[in-house]
Amino acid sequence: MKRLLIGSSVVRTLVLGVAVTTVAVACSSGDSSPSSPAPTEASAPIEDQTGAPERIVSLSPTHTEIIFEIGGGEQVVAVDAMSNHPPEAADVLTALSGFEPNVESIVAYEPDLVVIGDDYNGLAERLASVGIESWTSPAPQSLDEVLEQIEDLGDRIGRSEGASELTASMRADIDSIVESSPTLSEPLTYYHELDDSYFSVTSNTFIGSFYALFGLRNIADAAEANSDYPQLSAEFIISQNPDLVFLADTKCCAVTAESVSSRPGWDSLTAVQNQRVIALDDDVASRWGPRIVDFVRAISEAIADLVAQAN
Repeated sequence: MKRLLIGSSVVRTLVLGVAVTTVAVACSSGDSSPSSPAPTEASAPIEDQTGAPERIVSLSPTHTEIIFEIGGGEQVVAVDAMSNHPPEAADVLTALSGFEPNVESIVAYEPDLVVIGDDYNGLAERLASVGIESWTSPAPQSLDEVLEQIEDLGDRIGRSEGASELTASMRADIDSIVESSPTLSEPLTYYHELDDSYFSVTSNTFIGSFYALFGLRNIADAAEANSDYPQLSAEFIISQNPDLVFLADTKCCAVTAESVSSRPGWDSLTAVQNQRVIALDDDVASRWGPRIVDFVRAISEAIADLVAQAN
């Protein structure tokens, strides 16, 4: 199994890369060379007079979204096969893989910067050996780290102003959503599902940090595991009886609220009985780009619906 968190993604892949991984949706396709011939030698960096790269290859769907959102889309000459958002990214979509990268295929696009994301396979070093610069950054663990990463990438590609505007907007929107969310008399518990084999996340992940904004308690924190992306068991989930179930595997695994209710024993869960199973877009729930605002809003709406139901 090799689902990528980045196709839905970065998270699923982190899990496969770090443990058994799951934070992504969809399966990555193989890496193939572009139609243009690969140069015989690595081209020297071609940057404009401000030092900003003019030819960017992005191998991280999360950062592809960020680059386009802060105004750097015109600098992008190729993105990996899982970079499916925004729609404009389709114009530069390729079969490149960020998980099993082929240096020759990347070099063929003559990039002066390759955006990798979390470099768990040593790609940065291999690119450096052929004279190509890269930008890397691991998955963040909080909103502050998310915003810092966006601004750092903006600085690197010459889009500091766009990055600052984006982070200010994201923080303001998230603060507003959290502040307007119903106040809970006691903490609600939740289960966040990464895939249909019960991989989840703890509160130490960036995904878990957004639930924590609302004071929700993560049942995965009580699991005995050596990973922040633990594989839970159906028995454990049922025993914890979470108030809310969030499905971040609707695209990768075609999981629905209806299919969850048909799992053995799950019809006893309070969340299932009270229709508190929330289907998420895998990509939105696993990428820490501009659309995390939509993820936070989905959590808030689920809480509001539960409170309204209780009243």
